[in-house]
Amino acid sequence: MLAEALEHLVRGIVDHPDDVVVRDKQLRRGSILEVRVHPDDLGKVIGRNGRTATAFRTVISALAGRGGARVDFVDTDRRR
Repeated sequence: MLAEALEHLVRGIVDHPDDVVVRDKQLRRGSILEVRVHPDDLGKVIGRNGRTATAFRTVISALAGRGGARVDFVDTDRRR
């Protein structure tokens, strides 16, 4: 549920929504949501001084509740 919500939010602000991929990785310390976007969209997702990324993290942590979730933003590498 968290991955779908985050993917929906990120797709709404990027220029290349088809390149947005959100992976939910379960680790011992909790869940990590890895967001991959087009390299041109990385600045939009992070925002000025990281404000947009912080807002995404705030929304996801509120949805996650007690368990919590970490959000990492990564640009896609076209060469791979």
